[in-house]
Parts: sequence; C-alpha cells; structure tokens
Amino acid sequence: MAGAYASRDRAELSEQQCDTRNLADFIAARLPKPGQPLSEAAAHHFAKTGKMLRAKMAIRAAHLMNVDRASALHWAAAIEVLHNASLIHDDICDGDQLRRGRPAVWSKYGRDVALTLGDWLVALSFELAAEAAQRSQTPMLVKILADQMKTTTMGEAREFDIGRPWNWQHYLEIAADKTAPLLTAPLQGVATMALHGGASAIIGSYFRCLGNAYQIANDILNFKGDDGAATCGSDLGRRAPNAVVVLFREGLDEVAKARFDAWYASGSDDDGRWQKQLMGSSAINVAVAKMNGMLDQSERLAAALPEELVEVITPVQQMLLHVCQKSVGALNSSGKCAF
Repeated sequence: MAGAYASRDRAELSEQQCDTRNLADFIAARLPKPGQPLSEAAAHHFAKTGKMLRAKMAIRAAHLMNVDRASALHWAAAIEVLHNASLIHDDICDGDQLRRGRPAVWSKYGRDVALTLGDWLVALSFELAAEAAQRSQTPMLVKILADQMKTTTMGEAREFDIGRPWNWQHYLEIAADKTAPLLTAPLQGVATMALHGGASAIIGSYFRCLGNAYQIANDILNFKGDDGAATCGSDLGRRAPNAVVVLFREGLDEVAKARFDAWYASGSDDDGRWQKQLMGSSAINVAVAKMNGMLDQSERLAAALPEELVEVITPVQQMLLHVCQKSVGALNSSGKCAF
C-alpha cells in the first residue's frame, strides 16, 4: 500500500511539474510576437522565469482542491504576469540595473520601453484573469486581482513619501502592502474557485504577517550590507522605510527624536553619525524580537487554514523563514550588525 501511495505522489508531482513547464510556454505564447512593439524587451525579461513561486502555489492548490486545470493555468499565468509587471516597474523606481542576473529591462531598453512593457503586462494579466473567471464561472477573480494590485501599488506609493520618518504601525502597513498581495492572490483565487471563499480573510492575514516578518528580516540585513544594497545601512541614507530605523527613532527621547526628525527631513548626510548611534542601540535586537513575534503569529494563522492550503504554503513559509534566520545569523555575538 505504501508503494501505491508513493507512486501516486510521484505521478502527482510529475503532473504539477508539467503544468509549471506548460505555464512558462503558455505565458511566452501570449507575449508580443516577433516584429511587434515590445517583443524584444518582453522576450529578454522572460528569458529567465525566476522561481514562479506564486504561480506554483496556484497550480498546487488547484490540484489539491480539484479546481479545473485550464482555469488554474490561466489564473496562475495572470498572477505571474502581474508579478513580473511589478518587477519591471520596481526596477525603474529603484534604479536596479540587474534582474535575475541579467540587465533589467529599463537598463537595456530604456525607461520608456520598460514602463510601457510593464503596463502592457498589467493589461495581459487582467485578460488572463478574465479568461480564468469565464472558464471557472467565478467572476470574483477579476476583482481579487484588482484589489490586490491596488493594495500593492499603494504600498509602493507610500515609499515615495521620504520627507518624514515613519511610526511602527505605518511601517507595518507599507511592508504588508508591498509583500503580501501577490502572495495572497494565488490562493485566494483558487479558494474562491473551489468554493472555499471563507478562507480568504485568513489567507490575507497570514501572508501580511509572514510578509512583515520577511521585510523586517531584509531590513536587518540592510544594516549588514547583505541585502544586495551597495552599502551597509543604505536605507537610512536614502530615507527608505526600514524597521530598524523606525525602532531606533521610537527609542529616542523627545529631544533626540526632534533632532533626528529634522536631519531626516533635510535629506542631508551626517558622515554616519546617526548610523553609528543606531548601531550602538538596541534597535536591531528589538527588530529581531518583532520579527519572531510575526513568525509565531503567522504559524497560528496557518493552523486555521484548510488542510490543502497548509500543504501549499509550507514551501513558501520555509523559504521566507530561511531569510529570517539569515538575518539573525548576520548579527554578531553582541547583537549588532557585523561588518
């Protein structure tokens, strides 16, 4: 009997891997054709597909919840295409010249082409979502995609307000809005197609909590120079929302806080004086404690999900947990950032 179960599991895994390969081909077939505008830039961006984590979640969940495969393929493609549109736009905003080890679209083809390609992919994602909705007779799919896109766009927009420091609650809203929506949408859509719409709220809360832990971990790594940034603590210098900076500010007395706020609003450099004070404070240790609290809360939320979805989110949870563990490992024995 055990052999029969193992054979079934291998067959299911092979089927899902086939669906994932089909997904990459399916997306490629929907991109602009050779000779059309944006075709070269689109082919360049999708030459490397990345992990396709969100799409794989959708496909795996659909398999476990007996959702129509064609509907699931269209929904997974819609999520993956929208995610890639956000990456292309993010690279423009952040000035990142590389994406997946290759030149970012904007750095190779210019900002105008990258912006236009990102917009075109947003339109394609909604086209695919509408097709999934029609196949599954689940019109809510288009609204789910629109709601999650609005949320993640708002999170990105809040980052542009760099003239003032953030409080902790505002920071959490930005972090969750940026990270959670396109992790939530794959499962939310599949659960809705499978008539498990009641799980949507828990799915959203789970990924907002896990996404916050992940963002805090990246913020800690920023003060080790281990998050891909050019310099250690670059978030402080460029006034980007960062958990460690927020917690450092909240630990200051009123006089020091006023001085910090004035410097922060000025946009000027101070030869690293504020960063040295931050590194000598307990802010990083407090951030670690906050991150661990978020991880504990995400585990409690996961326990309330349908069993099929718990199996789907486990690989995602493990991947994000690895980043959180890496952030703790980046600290030396005194709990400060190691250079």
